[in-house]
Amino acid sequence: MSDRAVAWLRELGAQDLAHPGGTLLAHLERVREQLASWGARPALQRAGLCHAFYGTDGFPAALLPLDRRAGLAEVIGDEAEAIVYLYAACDRAASYPTFACEEAVFRDRFTGRVHSPAMELRRDFAELSAANELDLARVDPALRQAWGGELLALFGRFRGLLSEPAWRECQAVLGG
Repeated sequence: MSDRAVAWLRELGAQDLAHPGGTLLAHLERVREQLASWGARPALQRAGLCHAFYGTDGFPAALLPLDRRAGLAEVIGDEAEAIVYLYAACDRAASYPTFACEEAVFRDRFTGRVHSPAMELRRDFAELSAANELDLARVDPALRQAWGGELLALFGRFRGLLSEPAWRECQAVLGG
């Protein structure tokens, strides 16, 4: 499945889109590798590889319109696509403050819908967020300098949602 996803990313030009540390494709592959190193299940790794398909609140360039979600699900599986959608749909300003709370308030930036995602989806979101931000912090020292403390505080609030390897990596990369 991952090979098909990489082939599709190439067809859509991810290897030509500039992104910190090189290209969007290189970033997506590093995020997948980071998740794998933490022992993430295959569906979460595939979501990491494809997390920017619909754009995100922090990276608006979408590779695929939302009306083609079924196509992405066919390539990476329904579970992985649901994680990709949640990640892309997150209105960070509205969702981050309560995301780790029992009754999380999640605002979908595409639909405006407010809901509380299932705990497993929130764990996946937190783990993917950590892998994404840690990659950016590693490849861009200026970003790490400017935002490292804020990111460490965010992941400290997400602590109950993160795996132990992800939390240790957050501390190692952002704490120094």
